Amino acid sequence: MDTSTPVTVVRRGGYQFDIDFGLGTPSWISDEPPPLGQSAGPSPKHLLLAAVANCLCASLTFALSKFKQEPGRLSAAAHATVGRNAANRLRIQRIQVDLRLERPGAAYEHLDRILGQFEEFCTVSMSVREGIPIDVRVIDADGQVLKG
Repeated sequence: MDTSTPVTVVRRGGYQFDIDFGLGTPSWISDEPPPLGQSAGPSPKHLLLAAVANCLCASLTFALSKFKQEPGRLSAAAHATVGRNAANRLRIQRIQVDLRLERPGAAYEHLDRILGQFEEFCTVSMSVREGIPIDVRVIDADGQVLKG
């Protein structure tokens, strides 16, 4: 079992929190947007989206490398659909992640196999997906949707 270094969150004031990742790296500030906070840093929703998108990029990098394909520059844009549940509480109802490859799809060998398995390597998105639907699209440099 992986018992990772704990992440420590300490309230500064208002809705601002210092986040220490315990890795000897600089801490981050999180904050809620107005009217609650001041947007002094990413909100918890944004941190969740960043974790999902980052893990998917890392998983696609791993899958491409596994088939000896140069990942190049990968990018991702993650969006959350937020709405109210039956108890009228705000919840993230769906996450959409668009991954963009640096080159046209035809430039990659074994792309069907890579795209068919890379999500399975993503610890974060596969865990989050158990409670929140995640839609993933992979788009090549020409704007062609290869998956999704």
